[in-house]
Amino acid sequence: MNQQYLDKAKAVRTGEELDAAIIDPWLKQHIDGLEGDVTITQYTGGASNWTYCLSYANRELILRRAPKGTKAKGAHDMGREYRLQQALKPVYPYVPAMLAHCEDENVLGTEFYVMEKLNGIIPRQNLPKGLKVDKTQARTLCTNVIDCLIELHKVDVDAANLNHIGKGEGYTQRQIDGWSQRYTQAKTWNVPSGKKVMAWLQQHKPAQESICLTHNDFRFDNVVLDPNDISKVNGILDWELATLGNPLMDLGNTLAYWVEADDDFLAQMTRRQPTHLDGMLTRQQVVEYYCDKMNITIDDFRFYEVFGLFRLAGIVQQIYYRYHHKQTRNPAFKQFWIFSHYLLWRCQQTMKQKG
Repeated sequence: MNQQYLDKAKAVRTGEELDAAIIDPWLKQHIDGLEGDVTITQYTGGASNWTYCLSYANRELILRRAPKGTKAKGAHDMGREYRLQQALKPVYPYVPAMLAHCEDENVLGTEFYVMEKLNGIIPRQNLPKGLKVDKTQARTLCTNVIDCLIELHKVDVDAANLNHIGKGEGYTQRQIDGWSQRYTQAKTWNVPSGKKVMAWLQQHKPAQESICLTHNDFRFDNVVLDPNDISKVNGILDWELATLGNPLMDLGNTLAYWVEADDDFLAQMTRRQPTHLDGMLTRQQVVEYYCDKMNITIDDFRFYEVFGLFRLAGIVQQIYYRYHHKQTRNPAFKQFWIFSHYLLWRCQQTMKQKG
């Protein structure tokens, strides 16, 4: 496979630099065999935690740290992220190998950790220019990615010593309450209140919930594909939201980002992954495939679909709130209020369907 398709880091953003004179000796003290000087680049996708590529003559590493000025540990707990992946690696091979963790904030001004770099292709809004897949390859890629989610949901959390990473029972109710509160707090004058959707979620909360290890940000652009076989998954990234949660809500969250080829133009504008390709499963087919592989029956998936869309509306609205109140001036966020409207409309369309 041509190297041009591999995911690459770019120049470090202004104000987010790492001091090579500080990080280089620390890395060489904690990781054996690093040769030469370090070259530092940055991945632009990290809207939450900052992610860097550290290149040596003989090895490439990934460093993740919280943004400057962040004090809320719950949102940027690097130690938790490191320990979770370290415990998960032996039972879930798609996790990168953890190499070093620094709790001393005097080194970089914040806690950080270092892991192996997984070289491969990350399928973002579109596949890399010039890379073509046929219908059969797209279908295989699609099912292989879903299989990774299914495999995660089957992990024995007790055997992996991960039964402490979340509260577990009551997760569904906490998520409804939490996202209702977050959306309400982020509401601006130009978006709906969302109260009808919130009330519907409360009224239609399933009586039973199963609890397992969930990723909570499981999207194609958090997947690393084998550069020699694009249908093969080499790794799963971004574990900061992973917890003990409801697997069907995890699936619903994934499907909120799942834009099909014949979805309307607003959906196409929000597409961040290549789920529109010929051969990809539809959202309904994903649910059917998942249920078959998990050997479960779901008579009505609407709750999980509506929750996923509402949660995404909350995420979008939180971003727009920051723009609206001039906490960020990124022009990309200027029209996000339209997508809050759209996602709530999608919620209501789904709510009207027969279960």
